[in-house]
Amino acid sequence: MTGLVLAGVALMTTLGVAGGGGLLTALGVAGEGKKNSAVVPVPRMDKDFWKQRHEKFLARAKQGEVNIVFLGDSITQGWEGRGKKVWEANFEPLKAVNFGISGDRTEHVLWRITEGGELQGIEPKLAVVMIGTNNTGANTAPEIIEGITAIVKELGKQKPNMKVLLLGVFPRSAKADDPVRKKIVAVNQGIAQLHDGKRVFFLDIGKRFLQEDGTLTKEIMPDLLHLSERGYEIWAEAIIERVRELMK
Repeated sequence: MTGLVLAGVALMTTLGVAGGGGLLTALGVAGEGKKNSAVVPVPRMDKDFWKQRHEKFLARAKQGEVNIVFLGDSITQGWEGRGKKVWEANFEPLKAVNFGISGDRTEHVLWRITEGGELQGIEPKLAVVMIGTNNTGANTAPEIIEGITAIVKELGKQKPNMKVLLLGVFPRSAKADDPVRKKIVAVNQGIAQLHDGKRVFFLDIGKRFLQEDGTLTKEIMPDLLHLSERGYEIWAEAIIERVRELMK
């Protein structure tokens, strides 16, 4: 295979053709043109629970009266589970809606707010976005950053007057030196650059879930990924004042 690739490149050089990306791709060799899956909008209609939840969001949007929309995955969806009491005390009075779906990656959220039309008919003052942890297995940190950036840009395109509270991806796994933790740190450093102080506001609250040595306990995340009731209390305490401020 290597010999074939080198021969192909040599041939292109002889012919005076700039670059060998097309040939390398044709030969099955990954090139710079490889599409980043994190930015390609895609639904999960093969999952009944996903389809039903998406349809539920569309129905809720038709009702109007939405000041805040939370966008995310199972961690956001969990406001309806372990975080229900905390949600009812803090965000329900602010007319917030929970548009989180378990298992979603950036590309799924991107589809939901574009082709899926989940934001049609509502004019939220604020979107609270926390997404990306489910991309850590299949995507690189730069790819995840691109996926989150695409979501933030799309929100601005659709709702130019809506502010975005972009949260850093929450820590996961027990130890601070776990490779996935390092990837999350890199992602958060990247998306922090989206903060402009006008429309987009970045906030990383990850350290609030951790011990001083960086350890994540099961008291906060029982499976070292999803929050406990105490975890949702920490989340709410960390953002509630910022949320109120951004809604003014």
